[in-house]
Amino acid sequence: MVDTGTHPAPAGDRADEGFFSRGRQDTDVTLDPVHVDSIADLAAYLARHVDDADHVDVAARIWEHFLDPLYGPDGRVVVEPIDEKRLRAADAEDVALASPPFETVHGLDSGTINPTTFKNGLVVDLAQAAMAAVPSDLELHRHRSLVAATHVNDETVLLDEPWRKVDEGYGRWRVLQVPRVNRYAEGIVHALALYLAESSHALEHADRVSDLLILDGPLYPVELLNWRERDAELRELTAELKPRSIVENYVRLVESFVERDVPLCGFVKNPASKRVVGTLREGDREIDVPWTDDAAFFTRLLERRDDESTRDGERTHGPEGRRTDELTFTNWFVSRGGVDATVAADGDAFGVERKLEPKLYETCFAAVYEPQTDVLYRIETPYAFARQEETREAITRQILGDIAARRGPPEAVAKADELARISAREKSSLRRKFADALDSDEVKRYDDVRWGDLE
Repeated sequence: MVDTGTHPAPAGDRADEGFFSRGRQDTDVTLDPVHVDSIADLAAYLARHVDDADHVDVAARIWEHFLDPLYGPDGRVVVEPIDEKRLRAADAEDVALASPPFETVHGLDSGTINPTTFKNGLVVDLAQAAMAAVPSDLELHRHRSLVAATHVNDETVLLDEPWRKVDEGYGRWRVLQVPRVNRYAEGIVHALALYLAESSHALEHADRVSDLLILDGPLYPVELLNWRERDAELRELTAELKPRSIVENYVRLVESFVERDVPLCGFVKNPASKRVVGTLREGDREIDVPWTDDAAFFTRLLERRDDESTRDGERTHGPEGRRTDELTFTNWFVSRGGVDATVAADGDAFGVERKLEPKLYETCFAAVYEPQTDVLYRIETPYAFARQEETREAITRQILGDIAARRGPPEAVAKADELARISAREKSSLRRKFADALDSDEVKRYDDVRWGDLE
């Protein structure tokens, strides 16, 4: 691994996955040649009027002058380097072939059928969580935690059920009745089902992890933590026991791994954080921040191009000229902005009691750019592990090696994703089973009829 200079270049397009995103496959051709030509004219117009050539210099200026540390408008430190602030690079082939720092790696993920509303007023989402191991542990892979989160407007109906064992003890399920709300019922059942299944499964099998656990996603349940910022009704929910108990699961998970001195991290495949760019816009720094989120900023910062990839002195865009022989990445930072403020040392941790020194729970992150796919990833770990140079370097080398070997997420994460994923056909089948058992049809929307149940 080597340090690189601050010579970022244009980044490619990137799409974030939302909780309710649904893809579709549409092979019908609906555009005539004249329409295609018109769209090309539109693109040419935008290209003439939107010049991002100076964004490279803006990214370099931000990196050089504003992140060591980054202050919020109130003077509070929002982002700061743990050690020396630097951009780094590692030869993709070398790190892919290097011996991994950890003998075994476990991954954890949770998948859902997506929120479903029935004509009897019930809103439900079903989540299943699974833990994977590298090398494989088939007995562990068989274990599942299933959560059905439900919302009903009838105050007389009580649907809560404790955990019940199934599949000879390898599986368990429970029903969680979510707090009644006037809006956001679908989003709430989705978030609570997903995070309860994930966090409880992680706690249930934490002792199976001896070297490293990688969560598929952020270190903490960011959607729940975001409720405080989004809406008054959602903000009221944060005082409820059930959302707080799920956040507590993640706090206890961190404590469990810290006490056993076994590293824990999160691997964010589609980072949508705005901690850096949002803070820069809030302050009076006389700098125009052109990016919508931190991933776009770090992608621009970390992408590298050959010196020859210029035309008439102008830097080229797209894959042409992009260097793909090295993974590039940042040092580790402590983050105390946005939802990370909740678990910062001066945050209230969602009202959850912390048994360790509060600073040890703080979210630390590093950005990793994979040039062949033009994708940026975010790694997160608690300060309890990031503060130790040997541990954070081991986590970095492990993740870099996996990304380089797979051109994508670590193998443990990919395995967990495969185990926990509920396919489109299975989702449709499970929703029909709910409809039959409830003797109530699903509330259909036009897009369901038009596009079907495609992922």
